[in-house]
Amino acid sequence: MGAGHGHGHLDEQVAPVRARPWPAALLLGFLAVVGVAAVVAMVVMWPGRPDIDAKYIADGARLVNAEVTSVKDSCAGQQTQDGAPECAELRVRLLEGSEKGTPATVQVPPQVAESGLAKGDEVQVLQTPGTPPSYSFQSVNRNVPLGVLAAIFVIVVALVARLRGLLAIVGLAFGAFVLVRFMIPALLEGSSGLLVALVGSTAIMFVVLYLAHGPSLRTSAALAGTLVGVALTGGIGLVMIREARLSGVADEGAAFLTTFVPDLDFRGLLLCAVIVAGLGVLNDVTITQASAVWELRGVAPHLTRRELFSRGMRIGRDHIASTIYTIVFAYAGATLAVLLLVYIYRQPADDLLSLEQFAEEVARTLASAIGLVLAVPITTAIAVLTVGEPVDEVPAVRGKHV
Repeated sequence: MGAGHGHGHLDEQVAPVRARPWPAALLLGFLAVVGVAAVVAMVVMWPGRPDIDAKYIADGARLVNAEVTSVKDSCAGQQTQDGAPECAELRVRLLEGSEKGTPATVQVPPQVAESGLAKGDEVQVLQTPGTPPSYSFQSVNRNVPLGVLAAIFVIVVALVARLRGLLAIVGLAFGAFVLVRFMIPALLEGSSGLLVALVGSTAIMFVVLYLAHGPSLRTSAALAGTLVGVALTGGIGLVMIREARLSGVADEGAAFLTTFVPDLDFRGLLLCAVIVAGLGVLNDVTITQASAVWELRGVAPHLTRRELFSRGMRIGRDHIASTIYTIVFAYAGATLAVLLLVYIYRQPADDLLSLEQFAEEVARTLASAIGLVLAVPITTAIAVLTVGEPVDEVPAVRGKHV
């Protein structure tokens, strides 16, 4: 570069990096053993169809699709002291079953009627046998708007992330399959929540990571760190649930579930939820750490392994800080109604945290966060031990004038 004229810069080219043979062999051997064990466990534990049918939940009652024919913003004679409506009424026409075409009237909370329900919308009503049958409101049929949103999501991912993004969606679909066809039925059959979570999460992470990021040693290092993080999260969650005496039936959904599956291991269900809830963020952190180590080795082959670990952890600390915010705010958003109750109660924080509905969320958040934080140095160490030297034929840094 001439003195005082023009601008120079480094055109950095990351060199391909070899793997260290023995550490790589140990890593792949570990993953092979864990993968085979997960497949065998899944085959052995694979559940049959649980003896519970969501459409026939009690005494022959069943869910029926219906079309709204009119909406009335109040129910006759049912108002609060200040004159506000206590409920609203929907006139509907049944769309299926032997009663197809039959009109019916169902009561709904006024908030449901005010949500925009109009003539022509589809709802689900619970039909209870009798002469004549009685009907009660269950939910709004939201398949169309949710389907449109899902289609937009796939299109946006395909346009921006292209093949990599589409493969991630395929991995997500596989995760949903494992959750719906293996984990949930296995829990309903009474399998250990910890074992179901570990086996299911392992299967999901194998497919998701290799699909989204490709089969490579750096992906394998991230996968190993993820699996260790999952195990740590499970262990921490197990101790937390036991020591805090959590029952797993704090929220309305779990309490309602006791009616239909009274023998379900609700503490195991809570533990499974703790592990599954942290999978996405854990995967994000570990793949970032493995990639950071590989890239650092490519651009700075002179670094010792101690220095490589130190610089990788510098990146990891920044990622930990931002990811902890992600976890906490994600849980805060999901439990905003609970936070409103905290505000309304105006009780000392330590008294509120002793209530199980709050203690569960705190335990879930902290267990996931601890597993996440510990996975960062573990993944970084695995990547540092596995990564080799840059290929000699391609220089790590090449200078160039412009």
